[in-house]
Amino acid sequence: MGFDAAVIGSGPAGATAARLLAQAGWSVALIERAGFPRRKVCGEFISAATMPVLEACGVATDFSAQAGPPVHTVAAYSGATMVQAPLPHGQVGWGRALGREHLDMLLRDAAIASGALLFQPAEVTAIARQADQHALTLRRADTVDEIYARVVIAACGSWNTRGPFAATVNARSSDLFAFKAHFQGAALAADVMPLLAFPGGYGGMVHTDGGRVSLSCCIRRDALGRARETHGGKAGEAVMRHILATTEGVRRALQGATLEDAILATGPIRPGIRTAYRDGIFFAGNVAGEAHPIIAEGISMAIQSAWLLAQHLLADGPAAGPNYARAWKRQFAARVHASSVFAWLAMNDQGRAAAAQLIRAFPAILTWGAALSGKTLGVRHDGT
Repeated sequence: MGFDAAVIGSGPAGATAARLLAQAGWSVALIERAGFPRRKVCGEFISAATMPVLEACGVATDFSAQAGPPVHTVAAYSGATMVQAPLPHGQVGWGRALGREHLDMLLRDAAIASGALLFQPAEVTAIARQADQHALTLRRADTVDEIYARVVIAACGSWNTRGPFAATVNARSSDLFAFKAHFQGAALAADVMPLLAFPGGYGGMVHTDGGRVSLSCCIRRDALGRARETHGGKAGEAVMRHILATTEGVRRALQGATLEDAILATGPIRPGIRTAYRDGIFFAGNVAGEAHPIIAEGISMAIQSAWLLAQHLLADGPAAGPNYARAWKRQFAARVHASSVFAWLAMNDQGRAAAAQLIRAFPAILTWGAALSGKTLGVRHDGT
């Protein structure tokens, strides 16, 4: 079975790429290992700059109908500090949050509606280059199949532990582990998205769908160990207690709130710039590069990178690979580097104290930081 493109991973990046290529007339195989709907560790916020891509994918109306309220205000909660400032407002409206169990389904179904052929659940176990195409070995239940594609797009995330793009890392104390929890009945204002900075980690809160507030965070391996020693319980429970014990704004927001479902966890994660194109394979989403989640741009960067890739694949022919790699860095490198600085300030005791003092004196720094992190900068239609 042959295709113009095989997209590995049906998360936001993969499904977006599949939709855009399929609606342009390409034959597309969309391959997803997990079953849907699925919950994932994710901040869930999508910046307003991503709305043009959702419109191009035909899901903007459904997204707006399901997502939480528009976010107008960014805040900082660190220790006793609670400061807020207006979120930058571009020409495409305001950002909003939607749970991954809903967002992934919207984008995947949009790709299918445009003609992409879905293989789910299916796992790519091997890829081999054969002349001008790739042979992909797919394992589905008890069967093994082979499909062929002129273009292969890896959009399978950066935390894979198996398959051709498995990430193998040695443990280190600075490794980040991510957690997410949903709460009902939180006292957080509907239009506010706070940044959280606490000893050894950082996070964020936002109103998402169904009246829920999502709290997502990252914490260093060594800080996680100390939190578990201090607070006991499972890792997620210890982290939430650690945040509540050290962050006044979170205590106030979650006073009287109830935890919905289990606390999700994943890791280790290592933000940074990796590769956008190698050996004839294109990379989109977190596997190409990811910013520290402190700037709440993970999903937006994934979707925007898929849009960028589709533009180059459709327009550049054999030059698509190097052109896309250069465009990726132009579009996202500054965002990744800025997020590293913000993350260091949040996790370093002295940096966190200095940043909190500066933000209290100049709240507009929050607005500036939101703009720097990409909240008002979208991908242009020409892919630049």
